[in-house]
Amino acid sequence: MIITGVRAAHRMAGPFSGSGAPGGSEPLSACAADIHRLVGGARPGTGPAHLAATLLAALTAVWRATTAVRRVLKWRQP
Repeated sequence: MIITGVRAAHRMAGPFSGSGAPGGSEPLSACAADIHRLVGGARPGTGPAHLAATLLAALTAVWRATTAVRRVLKWRQP
């Protein structure tokens, strides 16, 4: 957000400047493994709830971080 918010950058600069290309794959695969284990185990209803809560938490975190960066960038502009 900072890179793309301050000046024009390559269109792929945003996705690869945060955690990097492989940075999000490990937590995502761990979450998928947890959900698979929960659905296949004795608590099948917990898996979809875990998926929904994870998705909601991730989107909330992205929204809050984006809002904070935009406020800082707006504050720093002369």
